[in-house]
Amino acid sequence: MSNFLAIATVTATLNQIVSTAVQDDVPGADVTMLELNAAGNNIPSTRTNVYLYQVTPNTGWTNADLPARNSNGQLVQRPQAALNLHYLLSFYGDDAQLEPQRMLGSVIRTLHAQPILTRQQIQKTVTTAPFNTFLAKSNLADSVELVKFTPLALSLEELAKIWSVFFQTPYRLSAAYQGTVVLIESDDAPQQALPVRARNLYVLPFQQPVIEQILSQTAPGAPIVADQPILAGYIVVLVGRQLKGDVTFVKIGDTETAPSVDNISNTQISIQLPTSLQSGVQAVQVVQQLLMGTPLVAHRGVESNVAAFVLHPTITPPVSCRVVNGTRLPTHDLTVTVNPAVGKRQRVILLLNELNPPATRPARAYSFNAPARNQPTDPDQTTSITIRTVDVVPGNYLVRVQVDGAESPLAVNASGQYASPQVTI
Repeated sequence: MSNFLAIATVTATLNQIVSTAVQDDVPGADVTMLELNAAGNNIPSTRTNVYLYQVTPNTGWTNADLPARNSNGQLVQRPQAALNLHYLLSFYGDDAQLEPQRMLGSVIRTLHAQPILTRQQIQKTVTTAPFNTFLAKSNLADSVELVKFTPLALSLEELAKIWSVFFQTPYRLSAAYQGTVVLIESDDAPQQALPVRARNLYVLPFQQPVIEQILSQTAPGAPIVADQPILAGYIVVLVGRQLKGDVTFVKIGDTETAPSVDNISNTQISIQLPTSLQSGVQAVQVVQQLLMGTPLVAHRGVESNVAAFVLHPTITPPVSCRVVNGTRLPTHDLTVTVNPAVGKRQRVILLLNELNPPATRPARAYSFNAPARNQPTDPDQTTSITIRTVDVVPGNYLVRVQVDGAESPLAVNASGQYASPQVTI
């Protein structure tokens, strides 16, 4: 790469190449590097002026140095700027003798025949006066890319805009060239890593695990059922494809659990529900890690699609009923014990359905919201919920609770009718 003197070195080398060609072809001509509106008695009347009027990023090399730093911010390779240099070559002289046009032809011939700045030309320039006084430390000759010059097809409007920047400067015959690519590298020294002593190459097919169905078991060895409500303490069975990896976890909610070797295959994973789950909709995902390195270390791999199931709460009988107001339609406090524990911000609704109503009328049904537990003294989780009922007609009622939309199941008797849990009001 090259240091900060690269741009000046390109200009100086171009100046030397143009000088050699023009002075051989047009006797008495000189080459300058002045602004277009430069004036003075010492400026030659017959000359070619080399003027750098624009610098633009080189799109091909702009991101070639990325990443320059690692995740800790340490420098791993030197940052570099990749630039294109835009030059305007203007020709001054006696128009009666066509000196500007002769110099233009000389420059076009030279840059077309030899459009590349060679390393020898650059080294010669930086050791020639006056450039050796300020370009001696330039290392452009060591750059991996040689600078190439190509003509730019500027329209009359573009040329007029360039010349209009310089107030009251008459237009001169001009040609535009682009020099590319100039790489300027930082002087920062990157941190050198130790040599690599061994390499491990892994070629793996991309096989993303897919969860197609979620089933459940009440206990190990019990039948696997598709449509039964999933309760706390159950075993969930994930059915799908490519479920087994080098290291496999099942993520349920915010909890990652590793299934035992006997409970995992490519098509099925069985796992006990974590005790930390709360009632409601739960997200399930299979997470696979890859074993790589010497010794083998688990690395991040692939994850399955996100499936979902509903964890239903259960009510532990009996349901406590306490009279608060003994009027004709009294007020009661019903206390239910639920599993899993209810979180502080979970919404709980009590549902009452009349048990064995007379055939002459429809069954009575009631619903009551549990009070909010937003006081600092309220526990984060609780298994006992007390809900006040108002204006409930005395009788026997089936009891259910909804926790974040997940409803507790009812038990049936031998006749197939709902029987419990129930409460007498």
